[in-house]
Amino acid sequence: MRGNPVQDLDQVGRMIDQARNWLLGGNTIVRLGLLVLFVGLAFLAKYAVDNSMLPAELRLAGVGIAGIALFAFGARVRSRKPDRLAYALALQGGGVAVLYLTVFAAFRLYQFLPAVGAFGLLAAICIFSTTIALMHNAMPMAFIGFAGAFAAPVLVSTGQGNHVALFAYFLLLGLAIAAVSWLRAWRALNLLGFFCTFGIATVWGVLQYKSEQFGSTAPFLIAFFLVYFVAGLLYATRHSLAPKQALDATLVFGTPIVAFGLQVGLVRSFEYAAAFSSLALGAFYLAMGWWAIKRSRTDNGVGQWLAECFLALGLGFVTLAVPLALEPQWTTAVWAAEGAAVYWIGRRQERHLARAAGLGLQLFAALTYLNGMATAAPSTFALANPAFLGAAILAASALVLAYWSREPMPSGTTPLQRSFSAWEFALSPVLFWVGFLWLQLAWGLEIGRYYSNAQNSWQQLFDPPMQSKLHMLAWIASALVAHRFACTVRGTPWSIAERPTWFNLPIMMLVAVQGLALGHHGLQHGGWIVWPLALGMHLYLLRRFDGGTPARLWSWTHSGGVWLVVILIGSTLQWAVRQGELHKTAWGSVILLVAASAGLLALSQRRLVNQNTDLQSAWPLDRFASAYAWRAALPLAALVALGCLGVALHSNGDARPLPYLPFVNPTDLSVALGLAICSLWLLRIRAASFAVPQWIHDNRLPLALVGIAFVALNTVWLRIAHQFAGVPWNAGRLFDSFLVQAGYSILWTLLAMGLMIAAHRRQMRALWMGGAVLLGATVLKLLLIDLSNRGGSERIVVFIAVGVLMLVVGYFAPLPPRTLAPEPAEGAPEQVPQPQKGQA
Repeated sequence: MRGNPVQDLDQVGRMIDQARNWLLGGNTIVRLGLLVLFVGLAFLAKYAVDNSMLPAELRLAGVGIAGIALFAFGARVRSRKPDRLAYALALQGGGVAVLYLTVFAAFRLYQFLPAVGAFGLLAAICIFSTTIALMHNAMPMAFIGFAGAFAAPVLVSTGQGNHVALFAYFLLLGLAIAAVSWLRAWRALNLLGFFCTFGIATVWGVLQYKSEQFGSTAPFLIAFFLVYFVAGLLYATRHSLAPKQALDATLVFGTPIVAFGLQVGLVRSFEYAAAFSSLALGAFYLAMGWWAIKRSRTDNGVGQWLAECFLALGLGFVTLAVPLALEPQWTTAVWAAEGAAVYWIGRRQERHLARAAGLGLQLFAALTYLNGMATAAPSTFALANPAFLGAAILAASALVLAYWSREPMPSGTTPLQRSFSAWEFALSPVLFWVGFLWLQLAWGLEIGRYYSNAQNSWQQLFDPPMQSKLHMLAWIASALVAHRFACTVRGTPWSIAERPTWFNLPIMMLVAVQGLALGHHGLQHGGWIVWPLALGMHLYLLRRFDGGTPARLWSWTHSGGVWLVVILIGSTLQWAVRQGELHKTAWGSVILLVAASAGLLALSQRRLVNQNTDLQSAWPLDRFASAYAWRAALPLAALVALGCLGVALHSNGDARPLPYLPFVNPTDLSVALGLAICSLWLLRIRAASFAVPQWIHDNRLPLALVGIAFVALNTVWLRIAHQFAGVPWNAGRLFDSFLVQAGYSILWTLLAMGLMIAAHRRQMRALWMGGAVLLGATVLKLLLIDLSNRGGSERIVVFIAVGVLMLVVGYFAPLPPRTLAPEPAEGAPEQVPQPQKGQA
């Protein structure tokens, strides 16, 4: 949509440049002298008042004569030396400023003049000086004269003045400026009046205003608004300027913003007054927008720009009236929207100061909102409350600024403009994240909102576990909306809009782990609807972006998705175990171990690790098979292996209502199943078609599984002793039981015998040595532990049993011979051994 170019603060930049050039040009000494003289005269008058020097009439007459002399001398220079026109106009402007000072002091400080007479003289001086400036087309003279007029009441102020007189004086100056706008396109004069009038009015309002002064203050505020609205309108429509230069952004947008801000301060003690003020201002701008649309048919395009600006302001103020009616303290959110409008106009006009002003308004609005959050009141209205709407407006403003600045502007002609354009382009991603986080804050405030219950007390709408899930859902849903702007189908890709998707999995993982730590399963507290929605949106976004960069991120995201599902299923099973009071039996740990083993089994399928299978040809395994079968399965395999060890060590085999049977009870079966699946995964991953690290082929991994299996087998005997012999399930009592120790000795001997016999038959010397080490440990245990049971029959039995078994091993499974080199064939030359290095 086309926008009306409003030249905002770029003109202020030009004014600063002009002031610098004016001050540091060829007449620097004279111009500095004028400034010093004016201020000196003002301070001299004030000093004379404070110290009762000379009669007041004489003092004022002297100041007035000095002003007339300056003006007359400037006129003489202008007439006799046309080449010194700038010098002459500067003197005349200074003389006019001194005359303003004289008349205002005579009225305000000494009451020598009645109000009507004083304002008549001020009007006469204003008309006179403006006429001279218009005759000579001398904007600097008019600017200096009006600057002195605005400075006069400040310089002679005693702090005890009448605000009605002050504002009436400023209103007279404003009307004069509006009249000049009818005749000349002197934007600097408009800005001077705007900043001086509203700046001084704001300072007075902060320091002096009291609610009983509303009746004498509000009419002036309305009059100031209308004067500078008209000045901006005349500047745009009277001088046939091109649309890009015709609209003054400061007056078009700044006037309603500042006036409305002051109005809110005036009516803060009146209920709903700010809302009605916003509604009235919105209606005014909508009416002016309608007028501008009709006018746009006959002008050169300025009316169209005006219409767009007026309609945008009207809709903004009408919309703002809703939250203001509910909570007036959030009125500053409008600054963010207006800042976005100023920025948009600045981009249309290619003016860097206007864009800087729009960004500054964003910062001001954000700080104001955050400052008021501590006093936010609860609300019974969903969404239509100031907390949510304020944050949502800030989010929308920051996001549209980020979207507009995603493409660099022309760099400009000056170093400052080029630097700002580069900085602005670099700021676009920051603005996106600011807007996105504001949006999350808006949803967070709504999720954590309090409402009035049946007992008329405030209560949170959602409990904390539900709030965590809704925060997660809000982030993912926002990322889903943002991704539409990251796609090329919308023209220029906006890659930063893809970034929130990167954090979907970490946020879901955090919420899942939090639920697991607090004992909440995935389906509790609204999880039965939130988690399916969140996972569905996550998979959709993953399908959209996992082919892009960075590729490593998406590979890890696919792996992390498996871990997330494991956590969710684990938390649900944990809850089910508690609900069924199965944590007091072996079923609690068994259920979790079996579930993890089933997940590992799913990731160990042959079709998943082999190439050219139907499973690997479909998404996501077509690109991320290793992310599932290798990276996702690795921690799961470690978890299953450690789970087998933990279950074996801690489960006492109580499987009520089922009876305990050795080897066929839930504990032993689940441990055996888990170790078997771990072994299967290790074999499959070693033969996988995709690359895996070399350390996965290390022989220590199978040995670790063998070690866990050995420990698990030992715990079988512990459960037998506990269930059938009544040995308490306590580590100390089990270790002190000679029955347990004797059983271990026999068990280890049987295991060693089995290993050594198998090694002898297969001629596997290393395996035989392993069995021998176990047998040696058994003998050592006999000497250190079993021997201490003096007089016990168990000691006799165990020593005899172990001795007999060792004899059997020695007979049936002697040490296999070393592997010898094959003898040479008959007739073959004898191989002469070569000396080794270092041997003679």
